[in-house]
Amino acid sequence: VLIIGGGITGCGIALDAVTRGMSTALVEMQDFSSGTSSRSTKLVHGGLRYLKQYEFSIVAEVGKEREIVYENGPHVTTPEWMLLPIHK
Repeated sequence: VLIIGGGITGCGIALDAVTRGMSTALVEMQDFSSGTSSRSTKLVHGGLRYLKQYEFSIVAEVGKEREIVYENGPHVTTPEWMLLPIHK
């Protein structure tokens, strides 16, 4: 698999392909994550926004994916606790 672009999406696809046993190459025009990914909020969302629509299965899925991010990059991730108001 040849992946063009070393931003968060390209790197995520490369990681997924490698963990599935695929021969993988990733090319990037500049430094990794130097484009759009360098200007993102860098937050790994917990999926809480889906609670408003009662999408509990999506919240659970996002939680599993977030754990994968933490496991694969503990040196670049820091969990942050947040409080969300539930009453206007």
